[in-house]
Formats: sequence, C-alpha cells, structure tokens
Amino acid sequence: MSPASTTSTISSMKLADRLDNLHEPQTIAMAQRSRELRAKGVDIISLALGEPDFDTPLHIRESAKKAIDEGYSHYPPIAGYMDAREAVCTKLLRDNGLTYKPEQVFISTGAKQCLANLLLALLSPGDEVIIPAPYWVTYGELVKLAEGTPVVVHTRLEDGFKITPSDLEAAITPATRCFVFSSPGNPSGCVYSQEELAALVEVFAEHPQVAVISDEIYEFIAFGKAPVSIASFPEMADRTAVVNGLSKGYAMTGWRLGYTAAPIEWTKAAVMIQGQLTSATSSITQRAMIAALLGTQEPVAEMAKAFHERRDHMAELLKAIPELPFIVPEGAFYYFPDVRAYLGRQTTSGEVIEDSEALSMYLLSEAHVATVAGSAFGTEGYLRLSYAASTEQIEEAVKRIAQALSELV
Repeated sequence: MSPASTTSTISSMKLADRLDNLHEPQTIAMAQRSRELRAKGVDIISLALGEPDFDTPLHIRESAKKAIDEGYSHYPPIAGYMDAREAVCTKLLRDNGLTYKPEQVFISTGAKQCLANLLLALLSPGDEVIIPAPYWVTYGELVKLAEGTPVVVHTRLEDGFKITPSDLEAAITPATRCFVFSSPGNPSGCVYSQEELAALVEVFAEHPQVAVISDEIYEFIAFGKAPVSIASFPEMADRTAVVNGLSKGYAMTGWRLGYTAAPIEWTKAAVMIQGQLTSATSSITQRAMIAALLGTQEPVAEMAKAFHERRDHMAELLKAIPELPFIVPEGAFYYFPDVRAYLGRQTTSGEVIEDSEALSMYLLSEAHVATVAGSAFGTEGYLRLSYAASTEQIEEAVKRIAQALSELV
C-alpha cells in the first residue's frame, strides 16, 4: 500500500461519537488567540486565564529541589504517598474542621482530574448532575464524558449567582445522582455562607441518593469570612467529596496537583480509574505539596491580600463604565459583569455584536484585551474578567474596554 493510500485510509476513519458533545474550553481558545496576536507584535493584556501572576513560594520550590536530590524519581503509589495524604488530612482538619483518614484521600494530576475520576466513578449512563450556572467551563464536559446528563440551573446576579433551595429542589428528579458546585465560585466569585449552605443541606436531606462534589480550589482567595465547606455539616460528611489543589492558593498551576477527600468507597473507585488513566501524580510535586500544606502559609496570605486590593481597585474602575452591572466578588479573582446592554449594538464598521462571544472577540481585536464570554460558563450576556494581573495592567485593560464599549452604537 502506498503512503498516499495509507493517509487516505487514516483520514477517513471515524472518530468516537463522544467527541461530538465535547467542546474546547473558551478559556483555552482565547489564550491561543491571544498568543497568536502577541506573536504578531500586538500588545495584548490578558484578563482571560485564571492563573495567579505570582511565582511559587520559595520554600515550596526548595522542597522540590530537595526531593530530586533525595531520589524521588520512581513511581509513587497511585493514590499518592502516605505522608502526602496525611498532609492533606492535617490541612483539612486545621483549616476546615474536617476529619479524614489518609485512606479517604487521593491525589491526582490537578483538581480537574480529581473531578473526572469522581464523575467516572459515580455516574452511570443517563444519570443527571445538577450544575448551578455560571459554572466552571469543564463541569458539564466532564459529566458528558462520563455519559451523564448535565442539568444546568441558572442563578441570578441579584442572588449573588448562588443557587437557592427552591431552585435546587425543583431541579432534583429520580435520575439525579450528583450536585457539583464551587465556593468560592468561578467565574462569579460567589461564596456560600454557613446559613446558605445549611438551607441547601435541608434539601439534600430529602434526597439521600444525591452525591455532592464541592470544588474548593479557590478556598484561600476569599475576602470576608473563611469559606465554609458543605462537608462540615455532619449529615453531608458521608455523601460529599471535597476537591482542592495547589494551583490557585499556592500559585502552582504548572505543578499539576489536586487532591480529594471523600467517602472511602468513592476514593477506592476513583483510584481504580486513575490507575488506568494516568497512574500516580508526579513524585516531585507530591513532595512539594507537603511543604505547601504544612509549611508557612504567609505567602498564601500575602497573595490573597494582593488580590483583595486589586479586587477593590478594579471595582472602582468598572463603576465608571455605564450600563455595566456587576457584583463585587467575595472570593476567587474574577469579575462577571452583565454586558447585555451592549449586545445588539454595532461596531464602527457596522458589525453587530450579537452575543457575549462576539463582544469578547471585539474587545480582543479592537481593545487588545482578552476576556472570556459568559456563554463559556453557561450564562450568556456576561463576561469574565480576571484580576490576576498587575494593577497597571488592570488599569490599562479597563481603560481600553471602556473606550471600546463607548464606540459601539
């Protein structure tokens, strides 16, 4: 067979049907477009990616170097080193008042893999998963990958983008298997209070078949009271998986480590799945995790303080833009303003801005500011703006956005 005929045969092979329902995250797509423009010499300011602009704290980096010198270069246990899992238990008790045994903890290559492992372990085809919108871009895609059915519940700006007990009750059916949410939330920055979680727990009490996955990756970036974990309610302890990681609080996005504490049977199932997909997480990163969780937390507090200052400054800048309602986030590092007043308007060249994705692309091409459309998070008519950038970049970016919006007619 000639090389040409081989290529033709390969290109005509059908790909898996599951790909038809998956979509590339707009956060990644926007980052790619931004890089392409930068490569052409365009001065792009990115408010798109959710990544701290700080370096990993020094003591964590030093612990990784030490691990290399000490020979941590072999396969770790699939669930993680025992002392790394013990460090997670120590952290959860210290910061969250949660008591877990190491056997209930597993370590993965990022919080995203933790979520994937859990959903693959918990869902059977057709099981429904309730996801409050706006939601992190990957929740629904992972549910579909696990052959579940995402059930999106739209929240409202006037409710702080938090699901209400009545909304939750109305969404639960006999097919509901799981509820997935984040607090602090991405992209809204919402943080559920003790009282708000208690009201949701009352609903869950009536539906014991519903498991809860609590994404707490932004835990350390909160600007009021420390966030409360829904797993801290005694009646939720045996039906909740707490997912967290190093990326946001410790500025370790590239280190790729997430961890989960859950009922032991869930953990065993998730580890079984992980064993077939990726095996164990990086040995070096696991050693660094121990230093991160058990070492000084001062760098974490300093980064959170900087985000708090940027949040407040960005609020003042955004207030100067007309017809742009928003809530001041309680955590994470995003604003999620309502841009519906600008949809349907035209650019100076006569192009109609039909939706939030078109507006996001307009701001990239005209203002040279990268944002993410609200549709990526299941909520059309909004934009996500990250303030994980320097104060100077934030000031210039909002100035450019304001000018570009003012030119729409």
